[in-house]
Amino acid sequence: MPGTGGNGSVTRSTLRQQLADALRDEVLAGRLQAGREFTVKEIAEQYGVSATPVREALVDLSAQGLLEADQHRGFRVHEYSVEDYRRIIEARALVIDGMFQVLAAGRASHRAPDDPRVQAAVAGVRRRAEEAQRAATAGDLTVLIGYDLRFWRELGALFGNPYLADFLHRLRVQSWVCAVQHLRRLDDLRGHLWSRHTELVDALTRRDLPTARSVIAAHDADSLALIERLAAG
Repeated sequence: MPGTGGNGSVTRSTLRQQLADALRDEVLAGRLQAGREFTVKEIAEQYGVSATPVREALVDLSAQGLLEADQHRGFRVHEYSVEDYRRIIEARALVIDGMFQVLAAGRASHRAPDDPRVQAAVAGVRRRAEEAQRAATAGDLTVLIGYDLRFWRELGALFGNPYLADFLHRLRVQSWVCAVQHLRRLDDLRGHLWSRHTELVDALTRRDLPTARSVIAAHDADSLALIERLAAG
């Protein structure tokens, strides 16, 4: 956690974000499980900080759909249903296709494709894709989630519309929160996790939108089928 030096409001804002990120990671890792209830005081004591930034962080996570606030009982980790997951996948697909349409219209960046800054950004996205793909192949869910979120955040930034990128990030976090409660039941996740990140990057680099759309459609269908199967027991 950050120290107390410097501007007080900046420090509190930074602490608020760090707490929100830490708690989000706890939910994604399955350590804060769906339905778990807790209070501001409990979290403040756990992290050794004051109640104010904790309350602000929890409110932020509630606004993102990860927690539910109860005026009298504190907060509760939101329980997503399979139907919720299905709708999140549908919304996610629409946002991603919106990004593809931006690419098709030639408005994906304010800079030319051969601009060194664009090439560096694309290379960075591909590295993230390779890292996510390795984690998926190894069945390492925790590592995959981190790299997958960074992959989509950086890929979204290339399309030049921060609103689309932010909305997609929120949907991907929610879809992971919903999925992990089921995926953690499997002892071995190898062969079950999406590992076509580099294939998607290659298709987008070629501006091959039919292939990119096919990759995403297969990803969505496979992910939904897996979660439905696990939820059914």
